[in-house]
Amino acid sequence: MIARSLAASGLLSATLLAASAQEQKPQPSAGGIPDAVPFGQPYGAPIGLDAARRVVAAAEAEAAKRGWPMNIALVDTHGDLVHFSRMDGSQLVSVEVSQRKARTAARWRRETRVFFNSYASGSAYYGTLDPELAASPGGFPLVIDGKIVGAIGCSGGTGDQDTVVCQAGIAALM
Repeated sequence: MIARSLAASGLLSATLLAASAQEQKPQPSAGGIPDAVPFGQPYGAPIGLDAARRVVAAAEAEAAKRGWPMNIALVDTHGDLVHFSRMDGSQLVSVEVSQRKARTAARWRRETRVFFNSYASGSAYYGTLDPELAASPGGFPLVIDGKIVGAIGCSGGTGDQDTVVCQAGIAALM
């Protein structure tokens, strides 16, 4: 009798455990299911040195005009440095930050402000994928004929100042 009772109790416990395991709690969205991959812009041939120099020079001229000492990095499609400018008076920590912004924009194929906004909304998800990620405004992919050829990253001011300087560089690419 006791054995039967224990067996029935064990069977009931196993049934309850299986039922509770099948009850799935809703999970947060992981980006949904769009028709196309977001930020799926294709890569093109990497930017050459002459074009990189033009972009950096334009960004540097904008920063100088405004009195904002900046570090300006330009990378190829892989995130490797092609050209760099460290303006007199720029903060030294921004040397690496500008390069990380450019690498992040090139490798992730999106403006770094996307990551800033994600962190600001409370999600640290991207940081679990790439500890080198720069989640700060001021990094942009460079696009020619619909293809990413590299990226620019600026650092030394506020995120919005960095953005203005990057955009001046991007305008020189067109």
